Amino acid sequence: MRSLRVLLADLALVSFALVASSILRENLEFSSDHLLALIPYGLLTISTAAIVLPLSGVTTAVWRYSSPQNYRDIVTAVVAIVAGAAVLTFIANRLEGVPRALPLLQALITITLMIGARIASRLWHMRRSPRDWQQDVIVPTAESVLLVGLNELAELYLHSITRYARDRVRVVGLLDSQARRGLSLLSHRVLGTPEDVADVVRTLEVHGVVITRVVLAVPLRELSTQAREALFALEASNAIPLEFLDQKIASDRPSREVAHSDSASETRTQTYAFSARSGEGLVGSPYRTVKRLLDIVFAALLLVMLAPIMGLVALVAIMDVGFPVLFWQERPGLGAQPFKVFKFRTMAAAHDAHGRRRLESQRISSIGNVLRRTRLDELPQLISILMGRMSFVGPRPLLPIDQPADYSARLLVRPGLTGWAQIKGGRAISPTDKAALDVWYVRNMSFLLDIKIIIGTIPMILFGEKVENDAIAQAWRELEKSQALAEKNGNAAASVALGARLHVS
Repeated sequence: MRSLRVLLADLALVSFALVASSILRENLEFSSDHLLALIPYGLLTISTAAIVLPLSGVTTAVWRYSSPQNYRDIVTAVVAIVAGAAVLTFIANRLEGVPRALPLLQALITITLMIGARIASRLWHMRRSPRDWQQDVIVPTAESVLLVGLNELAELYLHSITRYARDRVRVVGLLDSQARRGLSLLSHRVLGTPEDVADVVRTLEVHGVVITRVVLAVPLRELSTQAREALFALEASNAIPLEFLDQKIASDRPSREVAHSDSASETRTQTYAFSARSGEGLVGSPYRTVKRLLDIVFAALLLVMLAPIMGLVALVAIMDVGFPVLFWQERPGLGAQPFKVFKFRTMAAAHDAHGRRRLESQRISSIGNVLRRTRLDELPQLISILMGRMSFVGPRPLLPIDQPADYSARLLVRPGLTGWAQIKGGRAISPTDKAALDVWYVRNMSFLLDIKIIIGTIPMILFGEKVENDAIAQAWRELEKSQALAEKNGNAAASVALGARLHVS
């Protein structure tokens, strides 16, 4: 029955592609005469498709698990359908009323629609709603892993991590012996070669990513001597363990580490659920949708309007500190999902030519200080807002190590370009006070509050941060009141459960 539904859906796409290709062929002019002339060819196309699609296996593949192999099958099937329909129509009426370029155009549109529908289905099922994040995404405590190898085992490992351990393990990049830098496997980019592992780890640390494990998807014997020495040296000097996938697959012993990770994950989930009570009631707020629409509209407008200024700032940054023009750091975003925060570079490289780390005072210039002071270095974050990773207003994204577990409710909304904590003290107040202000914003987020924050950002940029102790005290009072209420409800529930057990006894 499911295969029949898939077949009917594909036949609808084939029919739509035929009509679309005809209209496109006639320069977007709709003509009923042309469509009527295509009826014999259309009927033969649908009849051929009804036979070819099931025989090719296209209708038996589950859309949400579609793969490149399925897409190749679709291309083959569509070519066979169009060729078969053209031959049959030629035999029947010498392709009367069928423009010669139509079959080629039809094939391209049909392939695009059928593959696009499957990719859309896959992406739809991969999406995650904010309600899901409370259950399986907590704070950014997942292991950060470097994967060595670009092969079938690496692909299997990435699929397994994505499906079963996305809240515990995060692959930040791959190392490939053939130095295919810039390529990617399942959206994970090749960062260098195994011989360069120390440099890659050091560079990632500058961007806020601390590697906790290196996983090898290739047998050790297949790596060069230099690669093996570099990996073992990293393990010895940085205490970063190496894990060999080929050995784990060959072993039938249960892994204590996995069991420990499961337990830790459950504990973290409980912690998040507890701390998220401070933002309870916000997840379904209608303003979230309105806020996102406003972000899209104004981010697009500002990107167009500020493009000349961004180009000028980029040129100044290049002249000041050189390439690359952008700097990024990984931060936890909405639902603690990691994303990259981009800024114009205002500092020189973190390490000198000898690999020694420079002091921050040695890296930043007077020009860099001006760009930071005026917040011009943060203009690239407008792109992050447009893409949905950030918002104009929200808690500022922190480094993973700085994200407090007790205040993870601040991760229930998108991080912002500016926020309540920024206009009420910013860098002049303690991290815990910032967290309390962020949680207060999560609980009270509204259109008027966002307007107030945006207006308050202007004097903050012009005159610097000003600490407002009344706002900080109010945030703490509401946070403590919410915490006390949650504990009271928890104790009441425990009392009811205890009474029920005593009654049963």
